[in-house]
Amino acid sequence: MLNAPIEVQTFLANVPLFRGLAGDEIDRIAQNTQQVRAEKGEILFHRGDPAMGFYIVVFGQIKLAFNSPRGDEKVVDLNGPGRSFGEAVMFMERPHVVTAQAISDSLLLFVGREAVFEELERDPKFVRRMIAGLSARLHGLMRDLENDSLRSGTQRVIGYLLRDSEDVGEAEGALEVTLSANKGVIASRLSLTQETFSRILHDLAERNLIEVRGRAISISDVAKLRAFLD
Repeated sequence: MLNAPIEVQTFLANVPLFRGLAGDEIDRIAQNTQQVRAEKGEILFHRGDPAMGFYIVVFGQIKLAFNSPRGDEKVVDLNGPGRSFGEAVMFMERPHVVTAQAISDSLLLFVGREAVFEELERDPKFVRRMIAGLSARLHGLMRDLENDSLRSGTQRVIGYLLRDSEDVGEAEGALEVTLSANKGVIASRLSLTQETFSRILHDLAERNLIEVRGRAISISDVAKLRAFLD
Protein backbone atom coordinates (compact mmCIF):
# COMPACT_ATOMS: atom_id res chain seq x y z
CA MET A 1 0.00 0.00 0.00
CA LEU A 2 2.93 2.33 0.72
CA ASN A 3 3.82 2.43 -2.99
CA ALA A 4 0.27 2.84 -4.29
CA PRO A 5 0.04 6.01 -6.47
CA ILE A 6 -2.69 8.57 -5.88
CA GLU A 7 -4.25 11.31 -7.97
CA VAL A 8 -2.90 14.40 -6.21
CA GLN A 9 -5.43 16.86 -7.66
CA THR A 10 -8.37 14.66 -6.65
CA PHE A 11 -7.10 14.27 -3.11
CA LEU A 12 -6.34 17.98 -2.67
CA ALA A 13 -9.79 18.93 -3.96
CA ASN A 14 -11.34 16.95 -1.09
CA VAL A 15 -9.15 18.41 1.66
CA PRO A 16 -11.18 21.00 3.66
CA LEU A 17 -8.50 23.68 3.19
CA PHE A 18 -8.74 23.42 -0.60
CA ARG A 19 -12.37 22.40 -1.06
CA GLY A 20 -14.15 24.80 -3.37
CA LEU A 21 -11.07 25.92 -5.25
CA ALA A 22 -11.35 25.99 -9.04
CA GLY A 23 -9.65 23.28 -11.08
CA ASP A 24 -6.86 25.59 -12.26
CA GLU A 25 -6.16 26.64 -8.67
CA ILE A 26 -5.91 23.01 -7.56
CA ASP A 27 -3.62 22.32 -10.53
CA ARG A 28 -1.26 25.13 -9.48
CA ILE A 29 -1.04 23.83 -5.93
CA ALA A 30 -0.60 20.24 -7.18
CA GLN A 31 2.38 21.34 -9.27
CA ASN A 32 4.13 22.34 -6.03
CA THR A 33 3.02 19.27 -4.08
CA GLN A 34 5.19 16.23 -3.53
CA GLN A 35 4.18 12.74 -2.44
CA VAL A 36 6.18 11.66 0.59
CA ARG A 37 6.32 8.03 1.68
CA ALA A 38 7.40 7.40 5.25
CA GLU A 39 7.94 4.00 6.79
CA LYS A 40 7.06 3.31 10.41
CA GLY A 41 9.56 5.08 12.67
CA GLU A 42 10.81 7.46 9.98
CA ILE A 43 11.31 11.13 10.92
CA LEU A 44 9.71 13.70 8.60
CA PHE A 45 11.33 16.67 10.30
CA HIS A 46 13.04 17.48 13.58
CA ARG A 47 12.35 20.31 15.95
CA GLY A 48 14.41 23.26 14.69
CA ASP A 49 14.24 22.30 11.00
CA PRO A 50 13.02 25.06 8.63
CA ALA A 51 9.33 24.91 7.68
CA MET A 52 9.22 25.07 3.89
CA GLY A 53 5.58 23.96 3.62
CA PHE A 54 3.04 21.76 5.33
CA TYR A 55 1.92 18.14 5.20
CA ILE A 56 -1.40 16.39 4.59
CA VAL A 57 -1.79 12.74 5.61
CA VAL A 58 -3.19 10.49 2.87
CA PHE A 59 -2.94 7.33 4.96
CA GLY A 60 -1.01 6.27 8.03
CA GLN A 61 -0.40 8.05 11.33
CA ILE A 62 2.03 10.85 12.20
CA LYS A 63 3.09 11.73 15.73
CA LEU A 64 4.05 15.30 16.64
CA ALA A 65 6.16 15.44 19.79
CA PHE A 66 9.03 17.11 21.61
CA ASN A 67 11.44 15.95 24.31
CA SER A 68 12.02 17.48 27.72
CA PRO A 69 15.57 18.25 28.92
CA ARG A 70 15.39 14.94 30.82
CA GLY A 71 14.63 13.10 27.59
CA ASP A 72 10.95 12.44 28.31
CA GLU A 73 8.73 12.57 25.23
CA LYS A 74 5.53 14.61 25.17
CA VAL A 75 3.17 13.76 22.31
CA VAL A 76 1.43 16.95 21.17
CA ASP A 77 -0.81 15.55 18.45
CA LEU A 78 -1.61 12.49 16.36
CA ASN A 79 -2.54 13.06 12.73
CA GLY A 80 -4.40 10.51 10.63
CA PRO A 81 -5.83 10.51 7.08
CA GLY A 82 -7.07 13.91 5.89
CA ARG A 83 -5.34 15.84 8.69
CA SER A 84 -2.75 18.51 7.97
CA PHE A 85 0.07 19.86 10.11
CA GLY A 86 2.86 22.42 9.90
CA GLU A 87 0.79 25.33 8.55
CA ALA A 88 1.30 27.70 11.50
CA VAL A 89 5.10 27.71 11.53
CA MET A 90 5.08 27.87 7.72
CA PHE A 91 3.21 31.18 7.85
CA MET A 92 5.43 32.48 10.64
CA GLU A 93 8.50 31.44 8.63
CA ARG A 94 9.90 29.97 11.83
CA PRO A 95 11.54 26.58 12.45
CA HIS A 96 9.40 23.61 13.46
CA VAL A 97 8.76 23.47 17.21
CA VAL A 98 8.04 19.73 17.27
CA THR A 99 9.41 16.57 15.67
CA ALA A 100 7.15 14.66 13.25
CA GLN A 101 7.51 10.87 13.11
CA ALA A 102 5.52 8.20 11.29
CA ILE A 103 4.13 5.64 13.74
CA SER A 104 2.85 3.49 10.88
CA ASP A 105 3.71 3.22 7.19
CA SER A 106 2.34 6.47 5.78
CA LEU A 107 1.79 8.44 2.61
CA LEU A 108 1.66 12.22 2.79
CA LEU A 109 1.44 15.20 0.50
CA PHE A 110 3.94 18.00 1.09
CA VAL A 111 2.59 21.36 -0.12
CA GLY A 112 5.29 23.96 -0.72
CA ARG A 113 4.72 27.29 0.97
CA GLU A 114 5.32 29.38 -2.17
CA ALA A 115 2.31 27.77 -3.87
CA VAL A 116 0.16 28.53 -0.82
CA PHE A 117 1.36 32.13 -0.59
CA GLU A 118 0.59 32.71 -4.27
CA GLU A 119 -2.98 31.40 -3.89
CA LEU A 120 -3.48 33.53 -0.78
CA GLU A 121 -2.73 36.60 -2.89
CA ARG A 122 -5.10 35.47 -5.65
CA ASP A 123 -8.15 34.31 -3.65
CA PRO A 124 -9.57 36.02 -0.51
CA LYS A 125 -11.83 32.98 0.07
CA PHE A 126 -8.75 30.81 0.33
CA VAL A 127 -7.38 33.20 2.95
CA ARG A 128 -10.54 32.73 5.03
CA ARG A 129 -10.31 28.94 4.73
CA MET A 130 -6.71 28.95 5.91
CA ILE A 131 -7.59 31.22 8.84
CA ALA A 132 -10.53 28.96 9.72
CA GLY A 133 -8.28 25.90 9.62
CA LEU A 134 -5.65 27.48 11.85
CA SER A 135 -8.35 28.74 14.23
CA ALA A 136 -9.79 25.23 14.51
CA ARG A 137 -6.33 23.89 15.34
CA LEU A 138 -5.88 26.60 18.00
CA HIS A 139 -9.31 25.79 19.45
CA GLY A 140 -8.33 22.14 19.64
CA LEU A 141 -5.06 22.97 21.42
CA MET A 142 -6.91 25.15 23.93
CA ARG A 143 -9.39 22.33 24.55
CA ASP A 144 -6.51 19.92 25.12
CA LEU A 145 -4.89 22.37 27.55
CA GLU A 146 -8.16 22.66 29.45
CA ASN A 147 -8.50 18.88 29.61
CA ASP A 148 -4.94 18.41 30.84
CA SER A 149 -5.27 21.17 33.44
CA LEU A 150 -8.78 20.71 34.81
CA ARG A 151 -9.76 17.08 34.21
CA SER A 152 -8.69 13.99 36.07
CA GLY A 153 -6.84 11.20 34.31
CA THR A 154 -10.00 9.10 34.16
CA GLN A 155 -11.95 11.97 32.63
CA ARG A 156 -9.24 12.47 30.00
CA VAL A 157 -9.28 8.80 29.03
CA ILE A 158 -13.08 8.66 28.80
CA GLY A 159 -13.12 11.86 26.76
CA TYR A 160 -10.61 10.34 24.37
CA LEU A 161 -12.67 7.15 24.01
CA LEU A 162 -15.84 9.15 23.36
CA ARG A 163 -14.29 11.62 20.89
CA ASP A 164 -16.03 9.90 17.95
CA SER A 165 -19.34 9.23 19.72
CA GLU A 166 -21.38 12.12 18.31
CA ASP A 167 -23.29 9.80 15.99
CA VAL A 168 -24.27 7.46 18.82
CA GLY A 169 -27.56 8.21 20.55
CA GLU A 170 -27.52 9.79 23.97
CA ALA A 171 -29.94 7.27 25.47
CA GLU A 172 -28.33 4.09 24.23
CA GLY A 173 -25.82 2.76 21.78
CA ALA A 174 -22.60 0.81 21.52
CA LEU A 175 -19.28 1.99 20.18
CA GLU A 176 -16.15 0.20 18.99
CA VAL A 177 -12.94 2.19 19.43
CA THR A 178 -9.56 1.26 18.01
CA LEU A 179 -6.57 3.01 19.56
CA SER A 180 -4.72 4.80 16.78
CA ALA A 181 -1.33 4.16 18.39
CA ASN A 182 0.22 2.08 21.15
CA LYS A 183 -0.77 2.81 24.73
CA GLY A 184 2.45 4.65 25.49
CA VAL A 185 1.84 7.17 22.70
CA ILE A 186 -1.83 7.66 23.63
CA ALA A 187 -0.87 8.07 27.29
CA SER A 188 1.66 10.77 26.42
CA ARG A 189 -0.95 12.53 24.27
CA LEU A 190 -3.23 12.62 27.33
CA SER A 191 -0.38 13.73 29.64
CA LEU A 192 -0.44 10.43 31.52
CA THR A 193 2.12 7.73 32.16
CA GLN A 194 1.57 4.47 30.34
CA GLU A 195 1.05 2.73 33.69
CA THR A 196 -1.67 5.22 34.68
CA PHE A 197 -3.38 4.90 31.31
CA SER A 198 -3.42 1.09 31.56
CA ARG A 199 -4.66 1.25 35.15
CA ILE A 200 -7.56 3.53 34.17
CA LEU A 201 -8.57 1.22 31.32
CA HIS A 202 -8.44 -1.73 33.73
CA ASP A 203 -10.57 0.16 36.28
CA LEU A 204 -13.19 1.06 33.65
CA ALA A 205 -13.27 -2.56 32.53
CA GLU A 206 -13.74 -3.70 36.14
CA ARG A 207 -16.76 -1.40 36.33
CA ASN A 208 -18.14 -3.07 33.15
CA LEU A 209 -18.01 0.25 31.30
CA ILE A 210 -15.61 -0.97 28.61
CA GLU A 211 -14.04 -4.18 27.34
CA VAL A 212 -10.38 -4.07 26.28
CA ARG A 213 -8.92 -6.42 23.67
CA GLY A 214 -5.49 -5.10 22.78
CA ARG A 215 -6.03 -1.86 20.85
CA ALA A 216 -9.74 -2.64 20.39
CA ILE A 217 -12.04 -1.21 23.05
CA SER A 218 -15.77 -2.00 23.15
CA ILE A 219 -18.22 0.37 24.83
CA SER A 220 -21.52 -1.44 25.26
CA ASP A 221 -23.40 1.60 26.57
CA VAL A 222 -22.11 5.01 25.49
CA ALA A 223 -24.66 6.89 27.62
CA LYS A 224 -23.55 5.01 30.73
CA LEU A 225 -19.88 5.82 30.11
CA ARG A 226 -20.75 9.44 29.34
CA ALA A 227 -22.71 9.63 32.59
CA PHE A 228 -19.67 8.30 34.48
CA LEU A 229 -17.58 11.02 32.81
CA ASP A 230 -20.03 13.71 33.94
